[in-house]
Amino acid sequence: MPRPKRKEQFDSGEICIVHAMQRCVRRAYLAGVDAQTGKDYSFRKEWIRRRMEALASVFGIDVLSYAIMSNHLHVILRNRPDVVASWSNSEVAIRWLRVFPGRRMEEHLAEPTEHEVKALAGNAERIAEIRLRMSDISWFMRSLAEPISRLANKQDECTGRFWEGRFKAQRIVDEAGLLACSMYVDLNPVRAAMTSDPEKAPHTSAFDRIQASQGKRIDSAAFDLKPVPTAEAAKQIRETPIEELQKMQKEKKRSPTGKRIRRDAWLAPLTLSPGKLSSEAEVNRDGLRASDKGFLHVSIRDYLRLLRWTAKQGIEGIAAKVPDSLASSLTDLGIDASMWRDLVWQWQRYFGKSICVGSPESMRQDAKRCGKHHHQGQAAASVCFV
Repeated sequence: MPRPKRKEQFDSGEICIVHAMQRCVRRAYLAGVDAQTGKDYSFRKEWIRRRMEALASVFGIDVLSYAIMSNHLHVILRNRPDVVASWSNSEVAIRWLRVFPGRRMEEHLAEPTEHEVKALAGNAERIAEIRLRMSDISWFMRSLAEPISRLANKQDECTGRFWEGRFKAQRIVDEAGLLACSMYVDLNPVRAAMTSDPEKAPHTSAFDRIQASQGKRIDSAAFDLKPVPTAEAAKQIRETPIEELQKMQKEKKRSPTGKRIRRDAWLAPLTLSPGKLSSEAEVNRDGLRASDKGFLHVSIRDYLRLLRWTAKQGIEGIAAKVPDSLASSLTDLGIDASMWRDLVWQWQRYFGKSICVGSPESMRQDAKRCGKHHHQGQAAASVCFV
């Protein structure tokens, strides 16, 4: 059965949450240790993480959870057209030009100038089109995948695909599905037997949140959202040798804003703010992410406790009872606590072929939205819910 059209799964003008998965071509370990040559490409995981962090600072899309593996990538995204609507035309223009600077004669000319921002902001038709793209998950994934492909091909001195094809997408339709999917994503390195402890699994959102709770900070990869004064850019190009300009540009790419941030500051907060209306945009003003809106009615402390407990249940046939203090959170979401371990560890059995994730009732409602009777996986998942 062919994959559904993107417009059937999500719309850039409607807030929705999507689990996206992108594989390397031929499932090769292009971001890990190549079994054929023995070369270690694990450093490319940080390329991908930093690129996601940079895109989170300019797109109207929240990164909720992620896991970067040796041959594939998982990321849970929430598009925010309400946040994009709050940006001025100039803000939309500088954000777009940071990601897509256009064709330049030299790399050192890739800094957007005030004149370019003003010219683009004044084109009402073009800005309206860009606004839609800034909250479009497909454009986010495209902006993530293409630069990584170019970098890897340049390094390997080859051409061709790095990623297998278009990313797989699953729409997450309720909080029960979101909690289970977040756990599944964060525990990918544990399921792959790369580690037995989420605290020792870098390049996952769980690792970033744990490190942040311990006070760890990193150099920010967020884009600088201030355009270069046109006169200053012209003077710099006239008076500075090309080699020096290229060196300056390379140094700025390492940390465009020069800030050091909490390791998880670019991720959406995990816990929804109490007392906040669901319709509030909660726009982030620090230029690190789209918004300050959380995504679960669970504290970070309880989430990490449940994550660590679930990580220990990986041995087939051995499943302890979920502690009562954690089981209540699952029951409140309609999840059968006795099936929680199975739901996360056997994710592919329940949702591997589905384009929708959630409780059977929520999946049924989403099927109606799409003009269908039901979604694939709906019946199988029903055993995990009450």
